[in-house]
Amino acid sequence: MSSSGVKTIPSGWELAAEAIAVKIRWFGLLVGYLFVNLGTIGNENRLILNAILALGILFAVLDTFYSIRGRVFLGQFPLIISGMEALFIGQLCFFSTGLESPFRYYYFLSLICCAIRYSSRITYATCVFHCISFSTLYLALPQVARDTAAVLLTLVVLGWVAWAGDAMATLLKRVGEHLSRLNTALKENQVLLETRIGERTRELQETQAHLLHQEKMAAFGLLAAGIAHEVGNPLASISSLVQMLQRRDHDAITREKLSLVNGQLKRIQTILRELINFSRPASTEKAWVSLKDILDEAWNIAKYYKRTKGRLITLDVPADIPLMFAVRDQLVQVFLNLVLNAIDATDKGGNIEVVAKRQGNFVLVNITDDGAGIDPENAARLFQPYFTTKKNGTGLGLFVTRQMVEGHEGSVEFTSAPGQGATFRVFLPLAGDRRPMIESRSEPVENCV
Repeated sequence: MSSSGVKTIPSGWELAAEAIAVKIRWFGLLVGYLFVNLGTIGNENRLILNAILALGILFAVLDTFYSIRGRVFLGQFPLIISGMEALFIGQLCFFSTGLESPFRYYYFLSLICCAIRYSSRITYATCVFHCISFSTLYLALPQVARDTAAVLLTLVVLGWVAWAGDAMATLLKRVGEHLSRLNTALKENQVLLETRIGERTRELQETQAHLLHQEKMAAFGLLAAGIAHEVGNPLASISSLVQMLQRRDHDAITREKLSLVNGQLKRIQTILRELINFSRPASTEKAWVSLKDILDEAWNIAKYYKRTKGRLITLDVPADIPLMFAVRDQLVQVFLNLVLNAIDATDKGGNIEVVAKRQGNFVLVNITDDGAGIDPENAARLFQPYFTTKKNGTGLGLFVTRQMVEGHEGSVEFTSAPGQGATFRVFLPLAGDRRPMIESRSEPVENCV
């Protein structure tokens, strides 16, 4: 705990330095134990020396325990540790061979550990403690055992070790901090690179999806135009023959049947005309368009979809919606995609409502169905290219829809809950102050039950 009562967490450098210091401490204790028990150092005081080393081992065990748990033993009180080590080493030297004791090298190991663990101030303070400890040892020895030259040399070496150890530790800390900054910058650049790669991948997928969609639409247009041409020619001949037969005198039943045939021929011609209109090359030029006409055209195409039968579709376009400056073909495709999705989401007997209303400078079109709804796990991916829940879907419909709406500076939103249907909301901006009105329509379009 710090002085403010807040528990501090050691840095990576402190933990690494602590691990090194623990290893140095255990090495010194092991060598000292071997010297005392296997050599001739202080034979008469061997029991005392073992007791002092045992205290050192106890301290090393506590230090190791804290280090394993990612903490520093007495880390907030480094000078207390330095004082204990100075007393510990001085006692070992006193009870062994005095000034010439091998244990005097422990002073140097202690300074090195202190330099890599703590600041320069703590390192030099520890050097002072060790100098005092060694000088006290000199004074505690008998006059005959005192060697002034050895004391002075040891004190000079202690000062040099303190300076060298601190310089080395400072250099290592600076290198470590620099490497840490480089590592942080590398991670940031890696995240940035991954983000950019993700963005480029998404853009590539979207471009690929656009191209695939355009190729499919172009192929469909060619196919539709070919079918309309091949069917239209014999149909025109049949229609002409029927009209010629109608000009002759026939009984009532024959006239009625010819009239029915002619009506069905006109119906087929209307379908072909709509198919040709839909298959013509899409325009990308903006013009003043009527929302009612756009929704009508989308419905005229959607009504030929095989799943439309049995669904009740209602269009509601109020009279106060002005013309919009937009690309007609794109908006037709937008609402066609949404209506077809609503049809696919409902069963027979289902209801689909297409309701338009004005909201300030925007027009809002809601496409609501009472189908199965959208699962929450699919909601986030709904507008992604190639994502689909349909068995034979391409995953391009909603993606292209969003791109086209956003190309008109609008937006697409949806709300849904499993089993409660879904509502897609299309917001499109109104351009300028030109607000010519359009005819209102609010009625069921068709009930194909």
